[in-house]
Amino acid sequence: MLDIKLIKENPEKVKKLLLAKEADCGAEIDRILELDAQRRDMIFQTEQLKAEQNKVSKQIPQMKKNGEDTAPVFAKMSELKATISENDGKLRAIEDEYKSLMLSLPNLPDEDLLPGGKENNEPLRYIGEPHVFDFEPQHHVDLCTNLGLIDYERGTKLAGSGFWIYSGIGARLEWALLNYFIDTHVDDGYEFMLVPHMLEYECGLTAGQFPKFADEVYKIANPTDERVHYMLPTAEAALVSLHRNEILEESDLPKKYISYTPCFRREAGSYRSDERGMVRGHQFNKVEMVQFTLPEKSDEAFDELVTKAENLVKGLGFHFRTVKLAAGDCSASMARTYDIEIQIPSMNGYKEVSSVSNARDYQSRRGSMRVRRKDGKIELMHTLNGSGLATSRIMPALVEQNQLKDGSVVVPEVLRKYLGGLEVIKNEKK
Repeated sequence: MLDIKLIKENPEKVKKLLLAKEADCGAEIDRILELDAQRRDMIFQTEQLKAEQNKVSKQIPQMKKNGEDTAPVFAKMSELKATISENDGKLRAIEDEYKSLMLSLPNLPDEDLLPGGKENNEPLRYIGEPHVFDFEPQHHVDLCTNLGLIDYERGTKLAGSGFWIYSGIGARLEWALLNYFIDTHVDDGYEFMLVPHMLEYECGLTAGQFPKFADEVYKIANPTDERVHYMLPTAEAALVSLHRNEILEESDLPKKYISYTPCFRREAGSYRSDERGMVRGHQFNKVEMVQFTLPEKSDEAFDELVTKAENLVKGLGFHFRTVKLAAGDCSASMARTYDIEIQIPSMNGYKEVSSVSNARDYQSRRGSMRVRRKDGKIELMHTLNGSGLATSRIMPALVEQNQLKDGSVVVPEVLRKYLGGLEVIKNEKK
């Protein structure tokens, strides 16, 4: 959520920055300012009425003692009470609309980002060399099917389109990737958390996914009571709420967390022909990184998360690039995002396997996540997150980039210890 003080001090700058994010919120900003003024005026009026009510009520005992008629005073008290009650109702309506509009505003993009959408994304660096084959390479769907790594047909039978089953060595390879990610993060001082896969609405609200994107996640209604849970779209939604409504000490920061979870997404529309297989799906595995930092350490933490994501991909031996997203391609909650994009040969281009983002104080304001400085001052923390990594894009790249002419696949060296030293996955049926 944005700072109302910033909106009031420079509304035109806020509008301009949101336009750079392709969010035309001019009318909403104007209405927020109008509601804020109404809210303050209504609070002032009501406080004046309550002060008068208290003053009048204090006169009653003395009037009774003096034998004076108190009926007019009680009539006045009744009138004041009715007006206060009416004002309280108006104030609730104003505050409800105000809160709804404030929660709907996206985060402001950092001012160094280019305006506009993905057409203005900036590749910052390319790591490694594009893979070149001296034979006709196979698509990852064919490789995974022939090697018995993925069972697409039975995945569809069990859950419908957009689902698959890891089988045999494929399941072990998937688990090896997750273990490689987790071990690396733990060695770097991140605390490993296993979080619930069903979350309450407040988690999505704090992360900035709700209310605007509530229809893009899976909703689970409890049949025995009125509770509703949401299947997490990413572990960020859980991790970023760990310190919701808490005040941490300055010495507690930074807090560095990772979590492995399956992620659940509603993928609307039909897939393009180059996205067959597991590039897009309703459920996939991911290890997520989240940091809570002091505001002045925020940029340093962002660079750390980008480097960590890059190093994971480097460790797998892949060619990839790091891309600075334009303002309009950053998600609604984020002020800044770099994507790590990996080459998938069959797609003739790059696909994102990690997004590293800085929300600044946007999520902390929504979730009241604060830090107490050494001098006693209390302020909002900054939150950051990054994929570390998502496997549904890594697996296609792994089998495609590491395939051999005979259809076998070389196992990246960093994964072999998790697979009993296996170096090459071969088609045992041949």
